[in-house]
Amino acid sequence: QLDPFSASIILFVGRAWDAVTDPMVGFFISKTSWTRFGRLMPWIIFSTPFAVISYFLIWFVPDISRGQVMWYLVFYCTFQTLVTCFHVPYSALTMFISREQSERDSATAYRMTVEVLGTVLGTAIQGQIVGKVVTPCIESPLFIGKTNSSVAMEELNTTHDTGSLTDTRNAYMIAAGVIGGLYILCAVILSVGVREKRESSELQSDEPVSFFQGLKLVMNHGAYIKLIAGFLFTSLAFMLLEGNFALFCTYTLGFRNEFQNILLAIMLSATLTIPFWQWFLTRFGKKTAVYIGISSAIPFLIMVAVLDSNLIVTYIVAVAAGISVAAAFLLPWSMLPDVIDDFKLQHPESHGHEAIFFSFYVFFTKFTSGVSLGISTLSLDFAGYQTRGCSQPSEVNFTLKMLVSAVPVGLILLGLLLFKLYPIDEEKRRKNKKALQDLR
Repeated sequence: QLDPFSASIILFVGRAWDAVTDPMVGFFISKTSWTRFGRLMPWIIFSTPFAVISYFLIWFVPDISRGQVMWYLVFYCTFQTLVTCFHVPYSALTMFISREQSERDSATAYRMTVEVLGTVLGTAIQGQIVGKVVTPCIESPLFIGKTNSSVAMEELNTTHDTGSLTDTRNAYMIAAGVIGGLYILCAVILSVGVREKRESSELQSDEPVSFFQGLKLVMNHGAYIKLIAGFLFTSLAFMLLEGNFALFCTYTLGFRNEFQNILLAIMLSATLTIPFWQWFLTRFGKKTAVYIGISSAIPFLIMVAVLDSNLIVTYIVAVAAGISVAAAFLLPWSMLPDVIDDFKLQHPESHGHEAIFFSFYVFFTKFTSGVSLGISTLSLDFAGYQTRGCSQPSEVNFTLKMLVSAVPVGLILLGLLLFKLYPIDEEKRRKNKKALQDLR
């Protein structure tokens, strides 16, 4: 029951908080001493139970008339911090289970396949549990009649508050509990099943380097900046598409009861095609895979906005978008270890910065998610979006078309242009691999 502006403020402040915590956690991880569980695993183990509790409290509606915004802001920032304590070491594990590029690429492919599969599972759990609660839409006063509109609206709101709102709150908390249980289960499997190899780990620096010195070294590495810039814009494009596709299907296309299935089609398509992109990048190179994989979504995004409402076309677009989502998920993460290898060759005397590289990457992943939600919420609010309305003004439908078609296409093109500047092609990658072997 928060207004869209307050929701946007929570998202933006939460992402600003992330801007501080992500690199700081990366730095603290780089200074963590070796334990019998490893250097990275203790962060994952000890952050998990607190992350689950804070996640559940995000979905809990406190019985307070004032202070709800502060409640959600506090627990949202707490959850983001604890997720950082999980996600940064989890992502960095790729570098510390093997030194071989091919093995790290394979590990990244498996990791991203299961991450997308987890997104599918989360989407299905949340969608099916919450979707079972029938929440009646509210007719616009223009359609109810001018004389009795306020009375009719009040009756609808009263009925909603006493019945379906309570059921919806319970459904969200049940879904949060189930997903929290899965979070714990996956953390247990990870901590029991994965071991860091001490000989692969280069987290500990021979000479202590301050946070700002390490940050300056990392952010002055040109290949890293270019990869992050391209990753930022392409990720934002797909986050905008995914975040607004449900509203676009419901109001612009008129498929109110199909959007959960369409979203699942996108994510299942992404899950199934990650192995294909892993094969493609080993056969044709990572930069070629980026251009072909991510740009393949453009004609379909244009098609869904230009053509008349058609369920079959929408599913075709969903599957095609999923293929590009797989490339956007996998390829930037596969390219990051190559950037770190390049950095090691340029700074052979400097060790222990891998976690900082990964922490900024994790930050930009979450940052794009927050920015896309903030842009979407504010844009729809300015366009006159009616919460739970049975229909929306034409301005809202136009805004939704822009958010799932024109804006993502522009961001993809900009991201691909930045990827063009990325200097590590296959020849450079092979030379780096040989040089690192000689150095060791």
